[in-house]
Formats: sequence, C-alpha cells, structure tokens
Amino acid sequence: MKFLFDLFPIILFFIAFKFGDIYTATIVAMVATIGQILWVYYRHRKIDAMQWVSLVMILVFGSLTIFLHDKTFIQLKPTALYWLFAGALFISAQFFQKNWIQVLMGKQITLKEHNSKSIWHQVNMAWATFFFFMGALNLYIAFEYSEETWVNFKLFGSTALLVIFVVLQGVWLTRHMEDPAK
Repeated sequence: MKFLFDLFPIILFFIAFKFGDIYTATIVAMVATIGQILWVYYRHRKIDAMQWVSLVMILVFGSLTIFLHDKTFIQLKPTALYWLFAGALFISAQFFQKNWIQVLMGKQITLKEHNSKSIWHQVNMAWATFFFFMGALNLYIAFEYSEETWVNFKLFGSTALLVIFVVLQGVWLTRHMEDPAK
C-alpha cells in the first residue's frame, strides 16, 4: 500500500499530462506531493528525509519548469533525485562506513553471519548502481524520445524496472539469509 501511496504524485502527473500538458502535469505533481507530505505528517507526525528531499526537488524543478516555461527542468528532476540517492549510498559506504541500505532493511532481513557485512555492501552498491543507471536512462528517454514517451516511461517503465530490481534482489538475498526455522 505504501508503494502505491508513494506513486500517487506520479500517477496524478501522468493523468494530468494525458488531459492537459507537461506544465499542468507539473503543477499537479507539485500540489500532490505537498498534499502527500501533509497527509504523512497528519498521520504520523514525522516526515522521512527521503520525502523531504523529494518535496524540495519537485518544488525546485517544478517551479523552474513553470516559471521558465521549459519542460527540461521537470525532465531532469528524476535524474537529479536518482543520482542524489546513488551518490549518497556510494559516498556514505565508501568514505563514512555507513550502509544506508542495511540501516533501512537490516531489521527485516537477517543475513548469515559469516558474510553479512560483504553482502550488505554488495546490496548497497547494487542500489547505488541501479539509481545511477535509472538516472542515465531517464536522460536518454527524456532527450531521445517524445515528451509522451518520457511521461509513459516515468510511470510505467521506471516502476517496472524498480519492481524487477527488487524481485531479483530478493531472490538473490534469500541465498544469504538466515533460515528462520533454525
């Protein structure tokens, strides 16, 4: 359910684009993201750092798109967000010995002790690589294909790639997880 809730602004962006244009869709995404943040705050009294970053990014890139009447900015926003995440994962692991993926997933997944540090490092690097790839792919789709193709990719393509990545990662991780029966 959280996954669908997180997709809410993108789904509304897609619908607004189909009935309007990229600028209408951008405004709708900005308003939807603000609404989403307000709803999360109302329900939980806490906003995650990733939600704050996403809000700031949509407001900055969306505002530039609207005020300069240039769709390039909203098309760059996913890449900026993906590369920010990739950079944060990579830099924190390489220079600060902080594995954010392990912090986020470590309570739900117990890995076999003998190689857990190495496995968590591999998972962290896989996510950093995935985010870097998604940012590059977004640029390619945005600037080599039509605006409509990019909007379709933003909802369907990137979501499908994320689901595929998570499933493949889950399958791979099961080989390294503790057997709960033991």
